[in-house]
Amino acid sequence: MTPDTAQTVPVTEETGNVRELITGARFVLFDFDGPICQLFPGIQAAENVAKDLVAWLERQGLKGLLTERERKHPDPHVVLHAVNKRHPRSDLVDELEELLTQHELKAVDSAFPTPWADPLIRTWSAVASRLAVATNNSPRTVTEYLHGRGLLECFTPHVYGRTNDLELLKPNPHFLNRALRAMGAAPADALMIGDTPSDFEAARQAGVPFLGYARNEEKETLLREAGAEAVVRTLEPVLRQLRGET
Repeated sequence: MTPDTAQTVPVTEETGNVRELITGARFVLFDFDGPICQLFPGIQAAENVAKDLVAWLERQGLKGLLTERERKHPDPHVVLHAVNKRHPRSDLVDELEELLTQHELKAVDSAFPTPWADPLIRTWSAVASRLAVATNNSPRTVTEYLHGRGLLECFTPHVYGRTNDLELLKPNPHFLNRALRAMGAAPADALMIGDTPSDFEAARQAGVPFLGYARNEEKETLLREAGAEAVVRTLEPVLRQLRGET
């Protein structure tokens, strides 16, 4: 699906809220998996990665390291966090994080670009706003994807993501604060675009205004329950506002 063929989804925020957020943003921080692309498209793609991490642990003789819930959880980050909780900053965490990174890198070629994201990024960059990525994915994955889409120069060098220090992952505002410092940006002059409650919480702690992107009703509900007030179901109205078309 491309921006030209993407179905327009009803927008649930007031247009004025989005306009205010956009006009006040001289610096824009994007989450990666969601607002820029869907890294593991398909219902079972991320779940299969989580299963592979669990299988790797079992091959190391560490089946008992995870609870039953953690072994069956569809989010690979849950597995990673569980291991880090019990063996913080260990070689085991390093190896598991690298395994997850390799899965992400393999997924880059099949990643599904978020409708309207590419032109939105290019337009925002063209109007002299400075852009950064603040993500819980590996920065190597983000760089590989952006390079393949011809978008890397819109962000260079501001890509901040997961390391083996998992305590710094969102909702910790560390990545956002690093981006703000690197760009010389005051939090009030920036905007975070994310699709999860952890994105919202990281922005709240960093003092950065937040625009939620929710590709479905479930994600919108989670964002609003977390406290996000401005949420869009498609990036099209954001692009139109930026271009002055509405």
